[in-house]
Amino acid sequence: MRNRFDQQLELLNKQLIHMGELCEEAIGKATTALKEGNMEQAEKVRIADEEIDQAEIDIERLCLRLLLQQQPVARDLRQISAALKMITDMERIGDQASDIAEIIITEDKSEAQDIPMIIKMSEAASKMVRDSVNAYVEKDLDLARKVMENDDVVDELFEEVKTTLINFIAENKGLQGVEAIDLIMVAKYLERIADHATNIAEWVEFSITGIHKSSVV
Repeated sequence: MRNRFDQQLELLNKQLIHMGELCEEAIGKATTALKEGNMEQAEKVRIADEEIDQAEIDIERLCLRLLLQQQPVARDLRQISAALKMITDMERIGDQASDIAEIIITEDKSEAQDIPMIIKMSEAASKMVRDSVNAYVEKDLDLARKVMENDDVVDELFEEVKTTLINFIAENKGLQGVEAIDLIMVAKYLERIADHATNIAEWVEFSITGIHKSSVV
C-alpha cells in the first residue's frame, strides 16, 4: 500500500514539475513577444495558458484521489495540501503571462527593448517559479526561502520601471503615454508573478515545517 502511495506522490511531483515548466514557457514566450513585438509568440502564450489550466485540473484530481483513497496524515498530508495550493498560484501565473500577451496583441507593438529592467524582471520572476517548484520536489527549505528573499529584488525592479516610465511620460509631455502605461501594466503583471512564486515557496515551507505565512490573494 505504501509503495503504491509513494508512486502516486512521485507522479504528483512530475506533474507539478511539468506545470512549472509550462509557466516558465508562458513567461518566456511573453517576454520574447514583448521584446521583439512577435505576435506569433504572443499567441503561443494563450495556448500555454490553456495547457496550464488543464494541468491544474489533472493535479487537483490526483490530489483529491490521494486524499480520499489513502487518507494521508502528518507530512504526507501537508505535501498534498501544499500541492493543491501551489497549483492555484501557478494557474494565476499562466493568467498573468496571458495578460501580458494580450497587451502585446492589442497594441501590436512594443518598446520593451528600451526598458531592460522589464526583461530582468521577467528573467527573475521565471527563475523564482522554477526554484519554488524545485524546492517542493526536492524538499529544499533553503531554496524555498531564497525564493521568498528574491521577491524583494523583483519589487525593486518594478519600482525602477515605474519611475522610469513616469519620467518618460513627463519628459515627452504625454506623447507615447499609452505605450508607457502598457509597459507599467506588463511590469505589474511580472511583479504579481513573482508574488505567486513567493506564495508557492511559502507552501513549500509549510509542507516541510508545518508553518505557513499569509499568502497573496
